[in-house]
Amino acid sequence: MKKSVWISTALIVAAAAGAAWWFARSGDSEVSYRTAPIERGALQAAVSSSGTVNPVRQVSVGSQVSGQITEMLVDFNSEVKSGQLIARIDPQSFEYKVHQASADLEAARATVVNAQANVAAVMASLSKARLDADNAQRDLTRKQDLLAKAFISQAEFESARNLAGTLGEVVKVAQAQLAVAQAQVASAQAVVRQREASLSQARVDLEHTQIRSPVDGIVIKRSVDVGQTVAASLQAPELFIIARNLNDMQVEASIDEADVARVRPGQRVSFTLDAMPGRTIEGQVGQIRKAAVSAQNVVTYTVVIPFDNPGNALLPGMTANVRIVVDTRDAVLKVPNAAVRYERSFFEKIIASLGPSPETRT
Repeated sequence: MKKSVWISTALIVAAAAGAAWWFARSGDSEVSYRTAPIERGALQAAVSSSGTVNPVRQVSVGSQVSGQITEMLVDFNSEVKSGQLIARIDPQSFEYKVHQASADLEAARATVVNAQANVAAVMASLSKARLDADNAQRDLTRKQDLLAKAFISQAEFESARNLAGTLGEVVKVAQAQLAVAQAQVASAQAVVRQREASLSQARVDLEHTQIRSPVDGIVIKRSVDVGQTVAASLQAPELFIIARNLNDMQVEASIDEADVARVRPGQRVSFTLDAMPGRTIEGQVGQIRKAAVSAQNVVTYTVVIPFDNPGNALLPGMTANVRIVVDTRDAVLKVPNAAVRYERSFFEKIIASLGPSPETRT
């Protein structure tokens, strides 16, 4: 047992001696330093991000009706004019709806004519009833005078009075019939207006089977092809995207929420593109959109940088590496960033050797 302890102790001592020799040997080697002069110049604080090149103005063209695409009249990169026909949806079912709505309208108009004729007939009956009632009332008045003079019997007078009362009721019935007939005309006219609206809607739907460009521009995206069925149930399906002008472009950069507070409209921006190595484009911050974009619990804000694109050299969808200058200081002392990892006292000695100045005192 004691022998094992002595052996373990010897091994530990040997290991310690070897380590001491190694560190002593390493300490004898010469240490090399990389030096750099302290310079006076401008410093910039910048926020870097990535973004996407997009047209400043682009329009999504959709379909307001459902159906099968029967004809495509434009393709990618096609130049189009406002109102130009660019696609067509099968119009057959919509033409049928127009014919059906037109027939329904004609039937409704015929109903109005019949109702108006009924009103005319009722009015004629009412006029005759009023004339008969007036005559009966005059006869009753005359016979009342004759009865007073005993020229007629009481029975004859009662007969005249009953007739006048009956004809008066006939007038009331005719008046009620006239009101009903007039209401029927109004109802029929309302149906006509409804049928006219249905016909107008059917014609509009038929017109919507012809997809037209809403603006002058160039087609940068086509999402459908001939034979494909589009469904416009809840929202208009996107068929094309048309850029109004590829000479005016913008970068939409995603800026982290920790940096967006330092970004202001008008700040200088430079960006490069993966598609064009070595080329740097200058611009300014044009807009900071207030709506946050959250993806996988990372919150960013979209910063828009407009720029000119002569010759359409930059294409929609290109990736841009953006650098936004958020602060600039002129005529300050500069040292390499790697140097700040050394002791502060070392730099204090160097700065003191430069003599007093406003920068060295800060």
